[in-house]
Amino acid sequence: MSKPTPISGFPEWAPPQRMIEQYVLDRIRRTFELYGFAPLETRAVEPLDQLLRKGETSKEVYLISRLQEEGPAATGEGTLGLHFDLTVPFARYVLENAGRLQFPFRRYQIQKVWRGERPQEGRYREFLQADIDIVDRDTLAPHHEAEIPLVIGDALAGLPIGNSDGGLPITIQVNNRKLLEGFYRGVGLTDPVAALRAVDKLDKIGPDRVTALLAETAGATDAQAKACLALAEIAAPDPSFADAVRALGVTDPLLDEGLAELVAVLENAVAHAPGLCVADLRIARGLDYYTGTVYETQLRGYERFGSISSGGRYDNLASDANARFPGVGISIGVTRLLGLLFGAEALTVSRSVPTCVLVALASEERRPESNRIADALRRRGIPTEVSPSAAKFGKQIRYAERRGIPYVWFPGADGVGDEVKDIRSGDQVAAAPDVWQPPTVDLWPTVG
Repeated sequence: MSKPTPISGFPEWAPPQRMIEQYVLDRIRRTFELYGFAPLETRAVEPLDQLLRKGETSKEVYLISRLQEEGPAATGEGTLGLHFDLTVPFARYVLENAGRLQFPFRRYQIQKVWRGERPQEGRYREFLQADIDIVDRDTLAPHHEAEIPLVIGDALAGLPIGNSDGGLPITIQVNNRKLLEGFYRGVGLTDPVAALRAVDKLDKIGPDRVTALLAETAGATDAQAKACLALAEIAAPDPSFADAVRALGVTDPLLDEGLAELVAVLENAVAHAPGLCVADLRIARGLDYYTGTVYETQLRGYERFGSISSGGRYDNLASDANARFPGVGISIGVTRLLGLLFGAEALTVSRSVPTCVLVALASEERRPESNRIADALRRRGIPTEVSPSAAKFGKQIRYAERRGIPYVWFPGADGVGDEVKDIRSGDQVAAAPDVWQPPTVDLWPTVG
């Protein structure tokens, strides 16, 4: 068999990185639950026609087929594809289970997704997402849109990224699609959706090309394009952005509605964590199903890689002929976030294994004794393993050093009691497995 080679875009973290990932996931999960979101997991596959509802092209979807084809008629399922995000599966789940759900329904979902795009730093073909959504039947109160950034801020604020100024590690850029569409209508554009798509490309192609694109796709005059770009230049970390918008002299009822909703988001964010949110009127989120507040999250120091957490308000994604379930949600690209941090060596773990104590082995005949000590320590919540061989104690200590295990336990013999050694300091003390306790900082690996 030839030597295996990695497959591009499918990351496999080493154990220390995996421990960091679990630490981050635990923090995200705890925060989601603190805000009352309940866990959900949906199937990995969806019918292809459902996956393409959001407008993505089929080249992003990995199709599923059996080695022995039976044909669609044999199953009645049609073409299946791996989901490329968690929004479409969640919308389908809500429609299928609406009669058994309590609304507003708050769920979080942490799962793998697959996307057929070109791999690059921070972008993968297989990656982990952590989503939250709040959906209601018929109508969804706008105060939920103001709550979403607070959840993400709390989930990511504790990451030990080491900001020198002690500030938040993220900035959430927020905007409102009603504000944008109302403004574009107010300046006389007849195709505000085309204008949204054009302005959403501002960071990628620059103002000159956006001006040309506005003229080409939205029929904008030079004056209208200039007004759209002036709106996109407005940004503020507080509700003062609204005064700058009004100063442009454009009026429209939808614009007023969007302004009021975005002001509420900023007021809530400033009260919760000043600096967490910035009203940035360049942010449009090009997907057509967004209808209200939209979010994009920048990791400080890594802004060039784009958003690591995005989402927004939607009114028609979870709907059919009989029911409508508007919602608001956001997704953290966990693998994207960690990939960037791992690449910069910005996150480390204190040891490469969970083990806190290695129980030494005097001889193979005494392995049952060492096993009993290890069992006693584990019952008290202390991660413990027994030495793999009865080598000289010096070799067993070096084994622990190589793996980062801080303590070695020496079983007593000939009337001498057990002792435990801190191999970092060299301190060695008498100990009993039903009493001894390591310092809290040593009990589990720490991330920093």
